Amino acid sequence: MTALPEWMSTLPEEGVTAEEYDRMPQEVCRRIEIVDGSIIVYPSATPRHNRIARLLANALEEAAPSPWQVTTDVDLRLADVPLHNRRPDIVVFRGDPDHLPIRPPQVLLAAEIMSRVSVSADRIDKPAEYAIAGLPHYWRIEQEESTLIAYTYALDPTGRSYESAGVHSVVLKMDDPFPVTVDLDALL
Repeated sequence: MTALPEWMSTLPEEGVTAEEYDRMPQEVCRRIEIVDGSIIVYPSATPRHNRIARLLANALEEAAPSPWQVTTDVDLRLADVPLHNRRPDIVVFRGDPDHLPIRPPQVLLAAEIMSRVSVSADRIDKPAEYAIAGLPHYWRIEQEESTLIAYTYALDPTGRSYESAGVHSVVLKMDDPFPVTVDLDALL
């Protein structure tokens, strides 16, 4: 049996605080998310996952009007107490990219590239959390056989949950939150 890393064996029972998380090494933070102070450890993403995220982020960056910026795999702090910190695969946001973590009022769109280890989180947990936090748009990219399917969502009129903004295969074409066209097959 493999021993736990030292930083995991010294965590307080009441969960990780924002201050404790902010002191963790970046190589640790890249592999975890914090939900209500509890650590969720994810395996490293596959090269295919990283390629899809990178190419989609590039397309969004090219299309996003100023002041919106695009980044990948960065902390999104949904709450400080208890600490609730997610790491969307792609975030369209405004603000200083060196001033982290990103907060919900800065975010226009969060996108997740679904993998086998994140199905429930990407389909159920994260959309609910992001909607409650007020993120205007959420996209989920799923691989089905040899193609990608993009599920796009926008906040409903209550501002507390998402409604479908479309399901896209082959080409993702959106006008909201800004005009963008992405060849989904080219992401593979």
